Amino acid sequence: MRKFTYALGLLVAIGLFAQDKTAMKFAKTITANDLKEHLSVLASDEYEGRETGKKGQKMAAKYIADHFKSLGFEAPVDGSHFQKFNLTEATIGNVYFRKGEEKKIGFENFVYYSSAETSGEEYIQLIMADEENEDLDYEGKYIVYVAEQLGGLQEKAQKAEEAGAAGVFFALENEDEFQSMITRYGPYLKRPSLKMEGRDNSATKLVIANKELAGWLYEKAFEEIEAGETATVIFNADYLDKPVETENVLGFLKGSEKPEEVLVITAHYDHVGIINEEIHNGADDDGSGTVSVLEIAEAFAQASKKKKGPKRSILFMTVTGEEKGLLGSQYYTDTDPIFPLENTVANLNIDMVGRIDDAHADNSDYIYVIGSDKLSTELHELSEEVNSTYTNLELDYTYNDENDPNRFYYRSDHYNFAKNNVPIIFYFNGTHPDYHKPTDTIEKIAFDTMEKRARLVFYTAWEIANREERIEVDK
Repeated sequence: MRKFTYALGLLVAIGLFAQDKTAMKFAKTITANDLKEHLSVLASDEYEGRETGKKGQKMAAKYIADHFKSLGFEAPVDGSHFQKFNLTEATIGNVYFRKGEEKKIGFENFVYYSSAETSGEEYIQLIMADEENEDLDYEGKYIVYVAEQLGGLQEKAQKAEEAGAAGVFFALENEDEFQSMITRYGPYLKRPSLKMEGRDNSATKLVIANKELAGWLYEKAFEEIEAGETATVIFNADYLDKPVETENVLGFLKGSEKPEEVLVITAHYDHVGIINEEIHNGADDDGSGTVSVLEIAEAFAQASKKKKGPKRSILFMTVTGEEKGLLGSQYYTDTDPIFPLENTVANLNIDMVGRIDDAHADNSDYIYVIGSDKLSTELHELSEEVNSTYTNLELDYTYNDENDPNRFYYRSDHYNFAKNNVPIIFYFNGTHPDYHKPTDTIEKIAFDTMEKRARLVFYTAWEIANREERIEVDK
C-alpha cells in the first residue's frame, strides 16, 4: 500500500511539473504592488468599513463588479455581476424592566438579546434554577442562573431551551465581570443586526444582569431567593425591523473542456463598518482575501486570453454579510446557487491572509490551512503537492484540529459549501490584536507575504480546474 501511495504521489507531482512553466507565468501577474493598489481603495476611509447594506459595501460591490467586467468575465446572474437579496435589519428600541414608575434600562442595568419577536410590555415569570435538582417546571418561564463569570452561558441557554423555558436570566456574582460585559458587549448588541429571514419566535430570550437587579425584581436580598422561587415582573423589548438589500458579486470564467463543472473561489468583502464613530477599515478582515480574489481572477483571465484558460469553469465570488453570520454564502448555497452544488467541484475560501501572527514572528512564509482533509483525501494531498511544487510555504494545520476551541472551520464562508458536501480549503493568517478593531489598517499588511499566499491559492485552483478527474469526496 505504501509503495502504491508513493507512486501515486509521484505521478501527481510529475503532472504538476508538466504545467509548471505555464502556471508560473500567470502566477507572476499576482504582485504585491497590485494587491496594495486594490486594498488602498477597498480599505480606505471612503469605504466606511464596508458594513453590509451600507454605502461603503455598495461602493465595494461596484468596484469589484467593475474589475470583473474589465477582465471580460461573464455576468452570470441574468446578465448582472450582482446576486441581490434582502436581509432583515433589526434595531433594538426600548428595553427595560418596570415596577410602577421605576425602570431598569437595557444596556445600562442589563444586557438583552434575542431573535424572537417582541410586542411591547408583557408580564414574564422568573424562576430560580435548582441545579442540584432539576425537577422543576420551567415551561414558559425565564430561568435564573447564578454564575461567577460568563463561562457556561451557551450550555445553560441550551438546557433552558430543552426545558421549554421562554428565556434565561443570567445573574453574575462578580460585579467587575458584569460591568466589563456591559462595556464590551453592550455597544455591539445595541447595533442593528441582520438576519436572513424574519423573527424566530421559538428563540430563547437572554438577559445578562447582576445580583442587584435580580434582587430588585424579586423584592428581596439576592441571597434570600430560594431555588424554585418565582417572581412575576413587567418586561419590555421592542425591535424595529426593516428590509435591507445587499449583494454577492460574481464573475464567471467558462471552462474550455468541462464547463459544467465549477470551482468556486470566495472571500467576503464586507466588514463591520463604523462603531462608536470610528471607521473599521478591515484591511486584513477581509480586504486581504477580497483583493487576493481580484488578483487570482486577473491571472486566470490573462491565461484565458492566451488560450490557456482552465478546463473547468471558475466562479469568482466575493460575498456579503459574512460578519453578520455567513449570510451571503448561505444565500448562495441554500437559496440561489447560480451553478448547481452537485456540479461544484470545490471551494477555496480566503479570509484574512495579509498579516503575520505572533506564532510565526520568525517565519512569515506560512499559512494556516483549514478543512482540506474534512471531505476529500484527494484535495488535501493535492494541496500539499501544489505547495511543495510551487510555493514551499509552511502549511500550518493547528486550527484544523477537531478539538480546536476557536472552531474556525465553522466561522467563515467555506462552511456553507462544506455542509453541502463540497470539498473546501480555508486559507487564514491567524489572529491578531487588531481583529474587528479600527486598527486593522493597510499599513500593517505584509504584502510580499500576501503575494505568496495568493499565488498558492492560484496554483491550487489551477490544478483543480485543469486535472483530468474532478476532486473526489471520500469522507
